[in-house]
Amino acid sequence: MNVLIVYAHPNPRSFNQAILHTLDAALRDRGHLTQTHDLYRMRFRAVLDSDDLNRNWRGEPAEDVRREQESVLWAQGLAFIYPIWWFGPPAILKGWIDRVFTRKFAFDFGAEGMKGLLTHERALILNTLGGDEASYHRQDWHELLARPMTEGILRACGVHQVTYQAFYEVTGVTQTARRAMLEEVRVLAAAF
Repeated sequence: MNVLIVYAHPNPRSFNQAILHTLDAALRDRGHLTQTHDLYRMRFRAVLDSDDLNRNWRGEPAEDVRREQESVLWAQGLAFIYPIWWFGPPAILKGWIDRVFTRKFAFDFGAEGMKGLLTHERALILNTLGGDEASYHRQDWHELLARPMTEGILRACGVHQVTYQAFYEVTGVTQTARRAMLEEVRVLAAAF
């Protein structure tokens, strides 16, 4: 299958980078074709402005948006790798979604309401967090992490098989724990 990996972390030495390399290698080892869009390295313009809105209504997206949409259409599966900052993705990823998942491309409205237009077989979301898992569950914060992306964006746009995995305390765990996390990424790739 063709898999588009959308990656959003500004530090090239982050643990997210290790997750990216592990996922990409594991997918390729299983025979999948991959494209990685490193939004920070691409210097993707993340601000949806009035020109973008006007272009969207005319059905004439900006050239950078059109290229991203072509990559989304090329893919049969989508993967997103990013840290959680203030219970959401980095602004550059949110801006990518705002600019790329446009009406009449990723969704539309009809007599029965919103309809997803994406036909991808599956999506995988891999997040890193600095906090511990027990605190997130105790405070009922876990759903704040997963649902906006899994349901509010991907499922609403038509991608119904979405796997979500959070990796907690990545800034303070041992190398052994990090290796175990990367092994979990390999297992998730095998199920892709």
